[in-house]
Amino acid sequence: MIRPLSRAAALALLLGLAACGSAVPSPPVSSAAGAARCEIPARLAPARPYDPPADEIVRDVETAYYLLAVSWSPQACRSGKDYPDPNLQCRDNRFGLTLHGLWPNGPDRRHPRYCGPGPALQPETVRANFCMTPSPRLMQHEWAAHGTCGWSSPEAYFAQAATLWNGLARPDLEAVPAGRLTAGAVRDAFARANPGLPRSAVTVVLAEDDWLREVRLCYSTAWAPMACPRGTGPSDRRKIRLAPTGTATAR
Repeated sequence: MIRPLSRAAALALLLGLAACGSAVPSPPVSSAAGAARCEIPARLAPARPYDPPADEIVRDVETAYYLLAVSWSPQACRSGKDYPDPNLQCRDNRFGLTLHGLWPNGPDRRHPRYCGPGPALQPETVRANFCMTPSPRLMQHEWAAHGTCGWSSPEAYFAQAATLWNGLARPDLEAVPAGRLTAGAVRDAFARANPGLPRSAVTVVLAEDDWLREVRLCYSTAWAPMACPRGTGPSDRRKIRLAPTGTATAR
């Protein structure tokens, strides 16, 4: 008769099996909220619309593919750049990966921008998407600069962005040991967490001094992950730095 394993023996067996796996484990995947803490402010208000700079209006370029720009929020807080509502993003909440925006891209260096009027967002739209993009002013900009180039309303634009965002498994980049944190490790983390997302679809964007700024994911016009036409950024061996969550706004 085969006797059942004791609890101690079973634990030892599980540990032994784990030791036989990959020497570099995949980073765990973050929660669907994509943030350590997200509290929607009670008095959250939309930002005012604005007139786009004339030299940034591009209405004669067709969309060839899309970019989903995913920011590392602590870097924006550390540097004081990229997000225009630091109180909401950096002091009232503690975010990790957040959505910068969904961008229609052209076939070369010119991309569609400010394709039509960008009226102010509704308060309900801002509240519904705050935990994804924690800045009303950035939401207003993304709608005006990019959403008007493919969607009939802000709600339709943010719904498409949210579909991609909520379907994306966001790896815990802080779980990667600092000594092993490279551009290739970031690409690997996203590809491993998202079967069907090739490494060639993951572009790493660095700020000065090799701080991680963003990860940009490429999608076809049919919303399938695709190789980024302009490459994937720094080489796999490039060592990068990661601002820790909870970083205060630079002053």
